[in-house]
Amino acid sequence: MPKAAKQKKGGGPSGPYDRKSKPAASTNIFKFDKDYGQHILKNPGISDAIVEKAYLKPTDVVVEIGPGTGNITVRALEKAKKVIAIDIDPRMGAEVTKRVQGTPLAKKLEVILGDVIKMPEMPPCDALISNTPYQISSPLIFKMLAMPNPPRVAVLMFQREFAKRLVAKPGDALYSRLSVNVNFWATCKHIMKVGKQNFKPPPKVESDVVRIEPLIGSARPNIAFDEFDGLLRIAFNRKNKTLNASFAIKEVLAMCERNYKVYCSLNNIPVDEGVAAAGAGAVVGEEEGMDVDMDDDGADGDDNEEEEEEEEEDNGMDVEDDEDMPEFFKEMKDEEDKAAAAKTPSRNPKSKVAMVVKAKVNKVLASTGLGEKRARQCDQNDFLKLLVAFHEEGIHFS
Repeated sequence: MPKAAKQKKGGGPSGPYDRKSKPAASTNIFKFDKDYGQHILKNPGISDAIVEKAYLKPTDVVVEIGPGTGNITVRALEKAKKVIAIDIDPRMGAEVTKRVQGTPLAKKLEVILGDVIKMPEMPPCDALISNTPYQISSPLIFKMLAMPNPPRVAVLMFQREFAKRLVAKPGDALYSRLSVNVNFWATCKHIMKVGKQNFKPPPKVESDVVRIEPLIGSARPNIAFDEFDGLLRIAFNRKNKTLNASFAIKEVLAMCERNYKVYCSLNNIPVDEGVAAAGAGAVVGEEEGMDVDMDDDGADGDDNEEEEEEEEEDNGMDVEDDEDMPEFFKEMKDEEDKAAAAKTPSRNPKSKVAMVVKAKVNKVLASTGLGEKRARQCDQNDFLKLLVAFHEEGIHFS
């Protein structure tokens, strides 16, 4: 019996000391989680460059998203007053803590476990650095730009195509809502390209590093981020359509109507909630020259609907990522597709305030001269001009 037991322990296929299981255990500390986008930067030269391009000061507080095993973290700790490392994976948090344990750098490190996107607020900081997990690229940018007091600088690594979107110009294939927002609220500069061989495990795509400097203080535009972004969401929902067509969608008009009622309530402006007379050719708004047809929502700009849809098939639809898009805008796409297929006029009665709002929208698009332009052709000044005109009519987007 003892011999049999000994033989089973030494030669059994499932024994804990089986030779076949040793190599795997000795080559991997732990398995990287692809769901978290874990691709560890292993090139020390690139880690040095990322920290150098942040131009850190001895008094700076740095936030690092996804520190991994601490290759960038250690370099930032050597230059800054404090580094706050945020990671969703407890194993990585323990690894970066272990990296500086017993050294003077340990007192300068704070590790926060959690999803930075789901946090109510990002910790205040002077600089933001990250080998960014690709699935949170867009939400991270918007979260940073929406901060009341954003960091002085952000040096971030992204998937190459995403990085190109950050620096895209009007008319470029990758020009998007992200491009407008970043260049309206900050300055963005491409730093360097990073090949996939510089990571472990290597990702399927190449990467780029960009440097973003958010506008702060008096240089920061004096408008609400949600307002400007709300306008862009509508415009870039279908960036190859004219702005006339984008703002004629019934869900967009319904949102404008709701917000207009709130505006009127806050400013003690009376609103007529009655139903518009059936069969009327037009309803005149509160101001002269605001005539609008009584056709169903979406009729404006439908004459060139087929031409625009053909263009979308040729040029491709909006390249916006949908991971940060609210359900409201996803539902808009579904409703618009159904409406285009059915082409059935609506028989629902229109309220007087709805017709007033539609007239105001048409007036803004006509007076700014932007109604026939497409979102991909407009620059940030065009969108700012449009937002100011909407605000003058009492229409808001947040």
